[in-house]
Amino acid sequence: MSAAAAARPALEVADVVRAHGAAYLEAHGPHLSDAQRRALHALAHCRTAALGGHTEQCAACGEQHISYNSCRNRHCPKCQAAARADWWARESGLLLPVEYHHVVFTLPQALGPLALQNPRVLYDLLFSAAWQTVRDLALDPHYLGAEVGLLAVLHTWGQTLCHHPHVHGVVTGGGLACDVQGRAEEPPRWVACRPGFFLPVRVLSRLFRGKFLAGLRAAYDAGRLGCHGRLAALAEPAAFAAWLTPLYAQQWVVYAKPPAGGPAQVLKYLARYTHRVALSNARLVSLEQGDVTFRYKDYADDRQQKTLTLSADEFLRRFLMHVLPRGFVKVRHYGLLANRYREAKLRACRLLLVMVVVAAALAGGASAAAPRPCPSCGGTVWQVVARMPRPSVADVCRLPLGADSS
Repeated sequence: MSAAAAARPALEVADVVRAHGAAYLEAHGPHLSDAQRRALHALAHCRTAALGGHTEQCAACGEQHISYNSCRNRHCPKCQAAARADWWARESGLLLPVEYHHVVFTLPQALGPLALQNPRVLYDLLFSAAWQTVRDLALDPHYLGAEVGLLAVLHTWGQTLCHHPHVHGVVTGGGLACDVQGRAEEPPRWVACRPGFFLPVRVLSRLFRGKFLAGLRAAYDAGRLGCHGRLAALAEPAAFAAWLTPLYAQQWVVYAKPPAGGPAQVLKYLARYTHRVALSNARLVSLEQGDVTFRYKDYADDRQQKTLTLSADEFLRRFLMHVLPRGFVKVRHYGLLANRYREAKLRACRLLLVMVVVAAALAGGASAAAPRPCPSCGGTVWQVVARMPRPSVADVCRLPLGADSS
């Protein structure tokens, strides 16, 4: 057995898909999006012969090893380690030597059904309302009077795979001084937050609520929201307005605190969120007689570790709820980190902060994977001696979900 095979979890989400995915597609296929069907097929065939691969040969003894291609689907639990390393390499150059703050903006449970029917619209709105809230309060001279940088990532799940849309963000603990309209001062000046404090949570919550609901009303008035099934009554404008009214009275959940550590720790901390999927393979316990059992952390009970058992049909339904629309961007940069002016703004910040090169601060942060030893002679030099072509996504989606994965 290879080291990779030995480290592989005994049970994977792919095993559930291969065992019960075909039945799920037969029962619910017409109601699934194209992205959800693609995810099922990708997970079922990830790192199997169906996706092609290559044969490596040990340069020392001639021992051969077959490596199959990964599916590269962003919802696949097995494909996140390499994506996380690539992300780390890209983002390491964006860090500033300042305190960073962790913020979380959460949608009320009542908006969940509408978000499931209109994921692209509501998730886009969640991002924009969160950023506008941070931006406007940070620009206010009463609080900071500066343009900050925000890196935000969308999560749509809770520990039990329930629908729980929220945005995690890491915000710079300060920014470039500007007026309330966002015009930068000349010459530029760095304004730091108070140590350990970013912005008042209660004000963040109320402003976020107002911006999101205003955006939701605008989307409805523009005909961008679909209301069908159990939400069909909301197609009537008066009914939609009445449905929204209680949401203005609710206290919306916004969380803010500074993450511990310096820039390297911040990047490591955020990487946990950017490449997390709804459920990792390590949390699966068993698949027996059509039931799936997995571990979860119960935050309402002092973060106790518990297990939950669901039918395979319900497990797949919950897992697929968190498959994002095709092409939807789940990690976004704003303010100082926005792509358009990022290079110039970060250069100004570094000069103002007398920054030490970020790469030096991050030295040793992202370690390369150890070379895989040959099981016969212990050699670590491998040569590719044969390749198997990778099929197209369309061809993969034509494969049966129960195909042999050996």
